Amino acid sequence: MRRVVLWFTALVALAAVAGFGYESVARQDDGTRHPSPGRLVRVGEHRLHITCTGGGTPTVVLEAGLAESSASWAGIQRGLAGSARVCAYDRAGYAWSEDGPEPRTAWQAAGELRALLTTAGERGPYVLAGHSYGGNIVRIFADRWPDLTAGLVLIDVTDETADDAMSLSRPLLATAFTTYGLLARAGLLRLAGDALVPGEATAFARAHAPVVYGDRSMHAARAEAWSGLDSAEQVRTTVRPGVWGDRPVAVVVPSGQPDTALDRARRLAALSSRGRLVIAGTAEHYVQAFQPALVIDTIRDVASG
Repeated sequence: MRRVVLWFTALVALAAVAGFGYESVARQDDGTRHPSPGRLVRVGEHRLHITCTGGGTPTVVLEAGLAESSASWAGIQRGLAGSARVCAYDRAGYAWSEDGPEPRTAWQAAGELRALLTTAGERGPYVLAGHSYGGNIVRIFADRWPDLTAGLVLIDVTDETADDAMSLSRPLLATAFTTYGLLARAGLLRLAGDALVPGEATAFARAHAPVVYGDRSMHAARAEAWSGLDSAEQVRTTVRPGVWGDRPVAVVVPSGQPDTALDRARRLAALSSRGRLVIAGTAEHYVQAFQPALVIDTIRDVASG
């Protein structure tokens, strides 16, 4: 039995070494096989990837959730491009963006987003649409730069008061992202195709999975998850009665939520005199993937003022 274990361990080690070698060679051609849809813009010491389409004002900025990137908004961006200027981007470390300084808090990301939009020449004010963890970033952005915020669309955003849940989930998420990153680094994501791609991923994300969900993206997700408690505290400092004035705000929640979640969503919407609660027809967290028409229409409504 001991000999079998040793042989099995040796085979696993050899497979891992071979996988790492395969991935190292294969990713050298990613610039050709998986080109960025947008452009890289320098923000401090690193560059962030941003892709903007359409025309009109105000510009809509799409902020992805944890472990996601601009690719998660591909369908929404296409749907909006005919009637608005729409920008999606990759936070530092994700997909086509370069790694950024740590800690990767929501405050840090909001500052980098502000610098990115300015350097890219995308004029405000902006309608900021954030999903899940991305809601932290757009809420901090709106608080720091209210004059650049035309409205908010918050899609099943993270509960900044759930410290206990975040404390419990932080090591689990870090482990999951580390494991997934190692699998990607060993070439399994590239070889397995859809088998290791999240079920809610867009067709565009699936086509470019080695970049979108690769080990660099998982490292970025782990860093954000580990800073989650600090990010939540940063968001809590922005919560004040009437803080969003009369800006149009839509808080989108999946169907089937408990009363406590709905009450929280209503309180969040009430931070604006023109805030409203939108209950989706899907119970899925990724409302934009399972009910894109609702998200597109909601963003258009907020953008129209």
